[in-house]
Amino acid sequence: MQEKLPFGMRVMFHILADTLRPAMNLMMGKQWIDLEKLPKDSGFIVCPNHCTEIDPVLVGHMLYSNGYPPHFLTKASLFKVPVVGKVLAGSLQIPVDRAGPTARRSLEVAQQVLDKNGAIVIYPEGTLTRDPDLWPMKGHTGAARLALQTGAPVIPVAHWGAQEVFPRYAKMVKLFPRKKVRMIVGDPVDLDEFRGRPIDKFLLDAATEKILDQITILLAGLRNEVPPKERWDPSQHNQTVRGRQIDKDPEVGS
Repeated sequence: MQEKLPFGMRVMFHILADTLRPAMNLMMGKQWIDLEKLPKDSGFIVCPNHCTEIDPVLVGHMLYSNGYPPHFLTKASLFKVPVVGKVLAGSLQIPVDRAGPTARRSLEVAQQVLDKNGAIVIYPEGTLTRDPDLWPMKGHTGAARLALQTGAPVIPVAHWGAQEVFPRYAKMVKLFPRKKVRMIVGDPVDLDEFRGRPIDKFLLDAATEKILDQITILLAGLRNEVPPKERWDPSQHNQTVRGRQIDKDPEVGS
């Protein structure tokens, strides 16, 4: 059974969808593959690759069009903005403050979504990949932690083609010629070996790598290419972890 939303929340999602979906359909064609692998009887965590700023809209479009209103991790500060904050809270988006003690609140909201058989979208990479060829880079452990804390299945998703419409950190979209985005849903990532064990950094890193491995396999199939043997690590290339400025100031150091 898919997520049942209160009336007000359904209205919010309808307004957003009716605004964004026509624009996305105009900008690009789409091919969605293996949608039957999206769980129907439980809440779940969606883990996609991340290569351009419009990725959340694409993934949200796919989920909503198939009956799963998407829930994203959202900066906690946005919940304090008038109107915007009410929309975010009303649609059960999940507040995250990287510098503050909001982990408990984030987990509570996430559990509410999962209990309603909802879909939570988490990017294991945390930001746009720094890999020069746009393969998934070394990840962060948020998705693995939430999966192990809640028992929710992790569904890997890969997509390819959006970077031709809106290249990484671009300022304008490229509408012509019209591009096509392909997106594939994978089988749930088997995290059984990590469940029931103390959740520490070693375990979370290993679980995160397993999630990223499955995303990479899906992406390799879409691209019909062989991924690199080693995952890109920004810290090994004097790069920042987040933000549009990828390379660090050499005077500041790594």
